[in-house]
Amino acid sequence: MGREHLLLIDGMALLFRSFYATAPRWMMNSRGVPTNAVYGVVKQIEAATNVLQPTHVVCCWDMGSTTFRTEWFPDYKANRGEPPHELIPQFDLAKEAVAMLGIPNIGVLGAEADDCIGSLVKQYRDEMRISIMTGDRDLFQLLSEHVTVYLLAKGIGNYEAYTLERFIKEKGIQPQQLIDVKALMGDASDNYPGVRGIGEKQAFKLIQQYGSIEGIMENLANLTKAQQQKITEHLDLLHLSRKLATIHCDIPLHLRLDEAKWDGRRKRFVEVLEAIM
Repeated sequence: MGREHLLLIDGMALLFRSFYATAPRWMMNSRGVPTNAVYGVVKQIEAATNVLQPTHVVCCWDMGSTTFRTEWFPDYKANRGEPPHELIPQFDLAKEAVAMLGIPNIGVLGAEADDCIGSLVKQYRDEMRISIMTGDRDLFQLLSEHVTVYLLAKGIGNYEAYTLERFIKEKGIQPQQLIDVKALMGDASDNYPGVRGIGEKQAFKLIQQYGSIEGIMENLANLTKAQQQKITEHLDLLHLSRKLATIHCDIPLHLRLDEAKWDGRRKRFVEVLEAIM
């Protein structure tokens, strides 16, 4: 493992968080386009690159609401409303700003930003240290000895750093086992059900005890009657939820690592902000 360090940015998480952290009506450019979220994205990237000192940076994006997950389960994320109208023109503007910083924008139709991040992690985790900046705890399943997740906290440049060691200590499971926990408990934010009647606490306990969905099924007789009934009645939803919870790490991406090389020029941030504001 060399000194190279790849920072993977969850662009959608950064953009939405930045939008809701400030008032769009007070930040408009000369064309009348709101810029509050884009400003926040640029400032967050400036802070992250300063704190984490990466040698390479990539920003990943969702590419629309239709993905392979909505093909499997049409109600996936169907509970989410349309983005605020002040945010809509900032999607493209944010990507422009990121590109102006010299950072590649990565997104694949039919996949989510998480899948792009996961695919880059799989491709480069044995070659370099990787940091993931996100607001999404689902990305904990990508943690490893050389992969750290930085959860966005309140304010610019503030994070909760999750290493493999911290995750195991706090959760009592391995990162990949998080998929089976989510399969059991479901995800209200992403709108998939899991096993109805099994919540987070019970899901963690079952995976801690039996290791996996397969381990639970092999020991079904050892569960309470209520647990047995819930799982057997919702077996199809359990396996579907497991598919939906899994970050897919085999998305074909067209990126040369040298395109993501980060030179760390501070002046560039000022230039980009002047251009978009």
